[in-house]
Amino acid sequence: MLFEHVYDKSLAQASYFIGCQVKGEAIVIDPQRDIDVYLDLAKANNMKITKVTETHIHADFLSGSRELVAATGAEIYLSDEGGKDWQYEFPHIGLKHNDKIKLGNLTFEVLHTPGHTPESISFLLTDHPASDEPVMVFTGDFVFVGDVGRPDLLEKAAGLAGTQDKGAKQMFDSIQRFAKLPDHIQVWPGHGAGSACGKSLGAVPSSTIGYEKIRNWAFQYEDDQEGFIDYLLEGQPEPPKYFAMMKHLNKVNRPLLVEVPKHSELTKEEFLKAYKSGMTVIDTRNKTEFAKGFIPNSINIQGNNSFSTWAGWFLNYKEKFILVADKNNIEDLTRKLMRIGLDNIHGYISNIEDLGLELETQNIIDINEFESYIGNDEAQIVDVRGTSEYETYHVDGADHIFVGSLPDNLDKLDKDKQIVIHCQSGDRATVAQSYLAKKGFKDVKNYSAGMKEWMALKVK
Repeated sequence: MLFEHVYDKSLAQASYFIGCQVKGEAIVIDPQRDIDVYLDLAKANNMKITKVTETHIHADFLSGSRELVAATGAEIYLSDEGGKDWQYEFPHIGLKHNDKIKLGNLTFEVLHTPGHTPESISFLLTDHPASDEPVMVFTGDFVFVGDVGRPDLLEKAAGLAGTQDKGAKQMFDSIQRFAKLPDHIQVWPGHGAGSACGKSLGAVPSSTIGYEKIRNWAFQYEDDQEGFIDYLLEGQPEPPKYFAMMKHLNKVNRPLLVEVPKHSELTKEEFLKAYKSGMTVIDTRNKTEFAKGFIPNSINIQGNNSFSTWAGWFLNYKEKFILVADKNNIEDLTRKLMRIGLDNIHGYISNIEDLGLELETQNIIDINEFESYIGNDEAQIVDVRGTSEYETYHVDGADHIFVGSLPDNLDKLDKDKQIVIHCQSGDRATVAQSYLAKKGFKDVKNYSAGMKEWMALKVK
């Protein structure tokens, strides 16, 4: 058996390339949309990808299953569990509980594991030349290392009322069944630490059922469904705005993108024409560089591992946009965006100094100035961190507006006061400050060092 764990750090998303070396055939589980990584693996190992499958209808990334099928001619196997409202709306080979996918000497048994979503399935792998006992299970967003999938996404992100409580009860039942599998089986989940699909995912890529029964909180509530549900739903992070779009696009027919698009640097004239027409500009430079000088009305979303997540909060899927980026980074940024379906890149520019525009700067303040605004009736301090972070600790009098929800909460900002924002260590606050500047709040002050510095120096 050939086994490859493919991991996208930008979305903390795992996919799997598994091959039978005797038959020279491979299956891919939960592929990302830029599929060249799987094509390269197949070529390097003299294999043909003959099957593609998914653990559920994903909400956090745009699956590359159909792109991979288009490029290879592989068969696509997808869940037919969950009822009529949870079916894929394009041709596929349907899977039900206890069905099997055979790949040469390998067998993948389907386990219906609802909770995160109603149609969620896991794949129990048996490598027959080695043993007739299963050795691995691919759990998708069902069981993670140290956590389990959240059941509230459908309700919070997609607006499907009533699904949260039902999903939590299904998750409890699924966990009880899962715990009866042999302890030696390796657990390979769909996400790692940093994913918004859970609240306490572990950083190691895999585990075993036995280890999870010891350390995973979800396995400690064997006789307490109510306690399990309460803990499962408590403190979940805000689901990114783009999740609803992903859930839709992964379910229906859509245009396919089988290659990573190439983008050219815009000329000064091309940029200014688009910019003056109102096209959104996303500046991907480091927050420190951005603060020193930026194109008016541009939004700073740094091109790091969180780039696609924040882009999904602030970009409109129907509108084109421009990137400010180094030409050496444009392919990486394009990949990160296409993984969540943001394909409308108009182009990019790398030099903002020669555009003939008067650049703006951000007002970054230090800890002493920030402290002077606490308790000041003439100031409004806004904490743009997540709800759980704010509830754990916040400075006296600070209002809470999560950065991703700013577009819907501008009315909560008092234009008659000095607005002062902060997050944990500056990244989210810079996104917030640049977005607010675009919306006309030009005098916002940013305590960029944030709660990381404040807690270290001021909280005993």
